[in-house]
Amino acid sequence: MSDMFEEEEFTTKFNGRVVMRVMQLARPHWRWVVGFLVLIAGTSILDSYFTYLGKEIIDDAIVKGNPSLLVRLLARYGGMTVLQAALVFGFIVLSSFLGERVQYDMRRKLFGHLQELSFSYYDKTPVGWIMARVTSDSERIAELVTWGLVDVTWAVLNITTSIVFMLTINWQLSLLVVGVVPIMMALAFWFRQNILVQYREVRKLNSMITGAYNENISGVRVIKALVREQRNAQEFGEKSGAMYRAAYRAAWLSALFLPIVQVVGALGTGAVVWYGGLRVEVGGMTVGGIQAFLSYLAFMLWPIQDLARVYAEMQRSVASAERVFSLIDAEPDVVDREGAVEIGGMEGEVAFEAVTFRYKEGESVLKDFSLHVRPGEHIALVGPTGGGKSTIVNLVCRFYEPTDGVIRIDGADYTTLTQHAIQSRIGMVLQTPHLFSGTIRENIRYGRLDATDTEVEAAAVLAHAHGFITSMERGYDEEVGEGGNLLSVGQKQLISIARAMLAAPDILILDEATSSVDTVTESLIQRGMAAVMAGRTSFVIAHRLSTIRSADRILVIEGGRIVEMGTHEELIRARGHYYDLYTRQFRRERERVYGMDDRLAPGASAAS
Repeated sequence: MSDMFEEEEFTTKFNGRVVMRVMQLARPHWRWVVGFLVLIAGTSILDSYFTYLGKEIIDDAIVKGNPSLLVRLLARYGGMTVLQAALVFGFIVLSSFLGERVQYDMRRKLFGHLQELSFSYYDKTPVGWIMARVTSDSERIAELVTWGLVDVTWAVLNITTSIVFMLTINWQLSLLVVGVVPIMMALAFWFRQNILVQYREVRKLNSMITGAYNENISGVRVIKALVREQRNAQEFGEKSGAMYRAAYRAAWLSALFLPIVQVVGALGTGAVVWYGGLRVEVGGMTVGGIQAFLSYLAFMLWPIQDLARVYAEMQRSVASAERVFSLIDAEPDVVDREGAVEIGGMEGEVAFEAVTFRYKEGESVLKDFSLHVRPGEHIALVGPTGGGKSTIVNLVCRFYEPTDGVIRIDGADYTTLTQHAIQSRIGMVLQTPHLFSGTIRENIRYGRLDATDTEVEAAAVLAHAHGFITSMERGYDEEVGEGGNLLSVGQKQLISIARAMLAAPDILILDEATSSVDTVTESLIQRGMAAVMAGRTSFVIAHRLSTIRSADRILVIEGGRIVEMGTHEELIRARGHYYDLYTRQFRRERERVYGMDDRLAPGASAAS
C-alpha cells in the first residue's frame, strides 16, 4: 500500500457524526474518561489560580510590606504546586491507559471482523490498505479519543478560567481582552487549515517521487535500452519542482502563522498596559492586577494555537476513522443461513447443478456449469488462465457462492450447512505455500492444534517431508522465518502437504502444487500428494500435465465450461483440446532439456 492510496482517500472535512462514533469507543471505559477529565480540569484551574495568587503576593504582601502574609501565600503556592504535579501525573497515566485500551479494543474488533469477511473482500482490497487501518489509523483514532480530548479540555478550560479570573479583577478590561480572542482563533484556524492542505500535497507528491525512484532503479535496463534517461529526468524534475513549490508554500504559511498571532496578542497586551496604566493613575487598578492580566493574556495565547493544532489533527483522525469504520462496516458476502447445521464429516460427494457465477455484474466466469464428483474421486482441472478453474475450487470451499444454480455436498444444498462445517473438512495445498512464523512442528500442527508430536511426525513421514526436516540442526523445532523464507519452495510445499495430511480432510484441493519446483522435489511432492489424496475426493488444478495422468477424470475448462472430459488415455486418443495442451507442453519440456527442437533430440529421426 502506497502513501498515494492513503492520500487519495484523505479528506479535510470535519464530520461530527464520525467524531461522535469515535468518542463512543471510550464508552466502556467511561470511569477513566471522567477521571482524567476531572484531573485535567483541576490542573487547568490551578494554572489560572497560580496567576491570581501571584497578584495577591504582589499587591497584598510585597507592596503592602506584610511578611507573614507573604509566607502564608508562598506556602499555599508550594502546596498547590505539589497538588498540581499529582494531578498532571494522574491525567497522563489515565490518558495513556485509555489510549492503549481503545487501541486494544479496536484492533481486536478489527481482527475478529477480518476473520468473518468473505474471500471476495480480500480479492478486491489491497493488503496494505487493511494493514494501515489496523495499525496507523487505529493509533490515530486512539490519540483523538485521549490526547485530542485532553488538549481540547485543557485549552477550553484555560481560556474559560482565565476569563473568569480576569472578570474578578476588572470586568471592563476583561471585555477588551475577550474581544481579541475571536480574532486570534479565526487566524489560528485559517492558517492551520491552509498549512494542512499544503502538507497533504507534499505527502502526495512525495509518494509519487518515491514511486518514480523505485521504477527507475528497478527498470534501469529497460530505460537504457529504450534511451529514456532524458525524458525520465525531465518528468522527475517536474514532480520534484511541484513538491518544492508545495513545501515552500507550507513553510511560508508556517513561518507567517506565529508572528501574526503574536502581533494580535501584542495588540491585546498593549491595550491592557495602556488601559491598565491609566487605571493605576486614577487608583482603579493595582500593579499586581496589570501583571495578572498580562499573564492571563499570554496564558490564553497558547491554548488558542493548541486548539487550531488539535483541530487539524482531528481532521486527520476523522479521515482515519472513516477508513477504519468502512472496514468495520464491510459486510461478508457469504454468511451462514438461519438454521444452518454442523456436520461431523463428509463422504466427499460434490455436485454442481447448472451453476453460474459472476465476480462482476454482466461478466460470467462459469455459465450453466454442471458436474458430479463421486466420493473419493480424483478430478484434475486444466485449461487456459481465466477459464474458471480457480473459481470452481473456490466455490467448492464456499469462499464464494453461486450466482445461480446449486452446489450440493453429500446430496445436501451446501448453503444449509455452516461455513465451518464445510471449510473444516476441506484441505488446501496452494501453488505458493504459506507458512507462519514459528517452528516446522508448529506449522504442521496448524492443521490440527490438538495433534501430538508423534502425529505431527507421522504426517511428515507420509508427506515425504521427514527426511529433510531431520537433516536440519534443530529438526522439527527449526524456525521457518517470516512466511517460511528460511526454507526452499519445495520444503515449504512438503510441510504444507504434511499440514493437510494431519488435518485429515474429506475433500482436498491441490492448486498447481508442483509448478514452482525442480523435478527432484516434484517427485517428492508427487509422492506426498498421492499419500494425502488416497481415499479422499480431490480437485487438482494442474500446470504440469504430466502430474495428473493418473487422475480419475481430467476436465478441460475454457470460458467457464467443460469442453472435454475423460481419463488421460481417453483424451489423448480423442486428439482434442487436451491433446494439444499436452503435446505442446511435452515439446517445450524436450526443448528445455535438450536445448533444441524436439525433432532433433536424441532418439528422434531427422526426417520426422
